[in-house]
Amino acid sequence: MKNTQKDNFATMLSPIRAGQHTLRNRVIMGSMHTRLETEPDGIAKQIAFYAERARGEAAILVTGGFSPNAEGVFDPEGPRIDDAAEAESLRPICEAVQAEGSLLCAQLLHAGRYAKIEGCVAPSPIRAPINRFIPREMTDADIRRTIEDFAKAAENAQAAGFDGVEIMGSEGYLLNEFTVVHTNKREDEWGGSAENRHRFPVEIVRAVRERCGPDFLAIYRISAADLVEGGAPTAEITDLARKIEAAGADILNTGIGWHEARVPTIAYTVPRGAWRQAAANVKAAVSIPVVASNRINTPQLAEDILSSGEADMISMARPFLADPHFVKKAREGHADEINTCIACNQACLDFIFSDRPVGCLVNPRAGRETEFRDTPTDSPRKVAVIGGGAAGMATAAEAARLGHDVTLFEAQEKLGGQLNLARAAPGKDEFDETIRYYSGQLEKHGVKLHLGKRAGLDDLNGFDHVVISTGVTPRIPDLPGIDHPSVATYAEVLSGERVAGDTVVVMGAGGIGHDVAEFLVTEPAEAQNADAFCQTWGVDPEFAMSGALAGDPLAPKSSPRKVIMLQRKTSKPGAGLGVSTGWILRNALRKHGVEVMGGVAYDRIDDAGLHIFMDGKPSVIAADTIVLCTGQEPERDLARELTARNVTVTMIGGAKEAAELDALRAIDEGVRLAQSL
Repeated sequence: MKNTQKDNFATMLSPIRAGQHTLRNRVIMGSMHTRLETEPDGIAKQIAFYAERARGEAAILVTGGFSPNAEGVFDPEGPRIDDAAEAESLRPICEAVQAEGSLLCAQLLHAGRYAKIEGCVAPSPIRAPINRFIPREMTDADIRRTIEDFAKAAENAQAAGFDGVEIMGSEGYLLNEFTVVHTNKREDEWGGSAENRHRFPVEIVRAVRERCGPDFLAIYRISAADLVEGGAPTAEITDLARKIEAAGADILNTGIGWHEARVPTIAYTVPRGAWRQAAANVKAAVSIPVVASNRINTPQLAEDILSSGEADMISMARPFLADPHFVKKAREGHADEINTCIACNQACLDFIFSDRPVGCLVNPRAGRETEFRDTPTDSPRKVAVIGGGAAGMATAAEAARLGHDVTLFEAQEKLGGQLNLARAAPGKDEFDETIRYYSGQLEKHGVKLHLGKRAGLDDLNGFDHVVISTGVTPRIPDLPGIDHPSVATYAEVLSGERVAGDTVVVMGAGGIGHDVAEFLVTEPAEAQNADAFCQTWGVDPEFAMSGALAGDPLAPKSSPRKVIMLQRKTSKPGAGLGVSTGWILRNALRKHGVEVMGGVAYDRIDDAGLHIFMDGKPSVIAADTIVLCTGQEPERDLARELTARNVTVTMIGGAKEAAELDALRAIDEGVRLAQSL
């Protein structure tokens, strides 16, 4: 991934004119809800968060969404910008970003029928499937007042020092709800024809431009593919784009998919660059800069999209959580040192949906910049790290970066540990980037590596600190016949050591069980090739049809195997999966015909198959292969031996607590331990 010449990303790094501004490059840090504003020291945390990404040289940073009025908030505590004094409190954030050479735009977002509040509003009183509240249909007076609210919110942002606003017109929020027949059933001047359905967002853009003048940057985020029935066809999208341009927008950013859509849009299951044609359709219709977004996570891909002429700029949100210096590293010739977003959603979207401040699996500093230091240690120590999985790599790299003398022992011939198993699941080969990044950091900071070396007691003499990050091993249940030739562990199957037969029983329906089931029934191309992805999920690859849908996203798909997944619990299988990705996994397995059974009691395994009890009644499931996804055991043998010799050790990651394959906790613990040495 290394680039040796600074002009390798010549288009991405070139300046571009947008409105009255010349931008230093063509990269936008897209809007993200961070919930940092809910923290006791929210302003200080936001200053640190945004300023760090401005130092990383993103041309424009867009904040999380601010509602222009009380009706448009996500929830009762959602951020608003309709009060001038409240807006003024954000000035220090603007100044910190601008001091680093970037522009800062406030996103204006009215949640519409997605607002989790009594009294939410929409063009028509149709409840969103992801919200329990039924919206009130907006009156003509409501609509005209809301146009004024957007203009006033933009004026407040301008007075507080923001360089511009992004008007959120995609993802199924209020403005998007007006533009499509899926949610707009009105028969007045705000509904019916495309001209009428477009009137509301066009009038908002016009009002913002008139209120704030020509020097204020106006970005409009247009839905380039709704991915819902009754969504807009390309002809209507491009028609709206031209109207938005005429109304005064400087930039058109593209959004993909509604939150209620049954098509994944930004998770690891979506191929990189899958939505680039949607942006190209918009670009062909207008003369102002058009921005491509979603599942763009490397400078190589960004450059390819830009140099091909499919878009003028690139918006990346989560990649700036993973590495705030994305653009700077690319410019300086260190693209190989970019910590790549793996689209796991575990600490960004899943944290937000559970009312926690934003984070990042591969970068524990994200959203917590004030909790970490970068100054080298005053007292270097000699540190041994045992285990080269996620926890061990993170510990060793961070400790060495801070000036400690670090040696890492890994029993396998390669780094990665359990990540090498996780990467086998469709789309999770993104973990390769994490292994690449940490491998490079270990080399850069002089960590002494011993691969294929299982550390013994004698190898650890003379170290000041020993870190045990030896990970986990699959738990083998105490069950008659567990040693039957048909039985394999998840590690054996995911590593390729064992090839599953045509009929497979998966014992366990947690995260690993779901990954194994998907591995067994899904072709890898579905997460690696845009055409295969579109075919699987019923998406029109040209993004021309209504809602960009060419079929039912949940239509059955052929599978290379028959797979049955079992769990002991009577609760919903996969209840512990990620909030933002669990539905994708469940739908993918359903599409491929995977049968899921709960409340199962295991009896024994023999040549006939797996004997079980369901509701107290015995039955047998014939299977060529029975895969054990029945938990993990911490690997602590060396830790016990060291403790017996009175050597002080610190256990982290799976060695400390076996809980699925928890790379999020492992990396966070590793970096924080290194900081504390």
